[in-house]
Amino acid sequence: MIYFEIFLAFLIPGILGYGGGPASIPLVEREVVDTYGWMTTGEFAETLALGNALPGPILTKMGAYIGYETAGVLGSVVAVAASVLPSLLVMVVLASLLYKLKGTNKFKTLTSLIRPVIAILMAMIVVDFLTNSIEVSGYYHTAFLIVASFILLQIIKLHPAFVILFGLIYGALFIR
Repeated sequence: MIYFEIFLAFLIPGILGYGGGPASIPLVEREVVDTYGWMTTGEFAETLALGNALPGPILTKMGAYIGYETAGVLGSVVAVAASVLPSLLVMVVLASLLYKLKGTNKFKTLTSLIRPVIAILMAMIVVDFLTNSIEVSGYYHTAFLIVASFILLQIIKLHPAFVILFGLIYGALFIR
């Protein structure tokens, strides 16, 4: 019975949490704290803080931890499976639909209309990051990191992980 409850506790936020992890956190809290009482609000807050400190989707990280704390390894597997199942099903349905439509003129028109929108959204993200970086780090540090990253990635062909590591070290040493 506990595995079914864990499954439901993470399936519901996976279905209703439209907008990603931040949208699903209150739903998980309601299930874990209020409905099933597996954690207190304080314990949930600590779990959320720990989950935010680690890379990856928050719902799966919280599911793995809460499932493990509640019912061991199998509980962890059930919670993670329940949290990714809704997205997985939607992706399979959309992929099959795209596969069927990919050669049609309507699909080609749709993709040609979407590409500029994606380019504009990406440009907006770049401008936001650039503006934030200049405000936090200053113009010269930002310019140096952009130029150095470009040289390391495009000319020297250094792996991106090393460029990120370089940026972290530079920031720790020179940006206060």
